Amino acid sequence: MKEIIAIIRPKKMGATKAALEELGFPCFTAFAVIGRGKQRGIASEVACELPAEVQGQGRSRGMKYIPKRMLNIVVGDADVEPVVHAIMTVNRTQQIGDGRIFICPIDDAVRVRTRESGEHAIL
Repeated sequence: MKEIIAIIRPKKMGATKAALEELGFPCFTAFAVIGRGKQRGIASEVACELPAEVQGQGRSRGMKYIPKRMLNIVVGDADVEPVVHAIMTVNRTQQIGDGRIFICPIDDAVRVRTRESGEHAIL
């Protein structure tokens, strides 16, 4: 099993959810996060009002942090490639700030209600 952690633009959340659901992976955890990458907080990335501590107190060099969405999806080893491909297809604009995808090994999973473990717990 693998955990796929995807950092994406907030405005791509709906399309990403639809693509994953169409692929047969409707289950994931999503977080509203803030951060920044190589773009160093380009203000044009965001089309909403943000508090001063997030914007960098008006510095012209950009924002301290950019709002993003972080998705956590646990899939079987054979499903990693199609899930990553779907996330990339939906989120790739070829502009700075498209995000990152991390793939991590998972030793085990346990469904609390039924005590199923391994891949049975994520199906």
